[in-house]
Amino acid sequence: MNVFGIGLPEMALILVIALLVFGPKKLPEIGKSLGKAVKGFQDASNEFQNEFKREAEQIEKAVKQPMQAKLEEPEQPALSPASDTTEAETPVLEAEPVASGAEPATGEAAS
Repeated sequence: MNVFGIGLPEMALILVIALLVFGPKKLPEIGKSLGKAVKGFQDASNEFQNEFKREAEQIEKAVKQPMQAKLEEPEQPALSPASDTTEAETPVLEAEPVASGAEPATGEAAS
């Protein structure tokens, strides 16, 4: 029997020393509280392992599912003009001929 790297002779020696230090009346209380502490540690360890396994299974399940990619047609093409605008709303710019030596007309009244 090997617990925490301690064999049976070492455990017996520790028990005898504890009996001498704490006495026969206090030793059962110490053993009980030590047992509860070890039990709590084991429960926490098992809970952690179970949570870790659940997360790993969820990741494996997500990875094993085939990826599905589907393309959806856009409602309106990104590079074409909006379909609800009319020609009346679109401004039309017309160029005026410029005479040589004259200043180009800017559309503002000269002061």
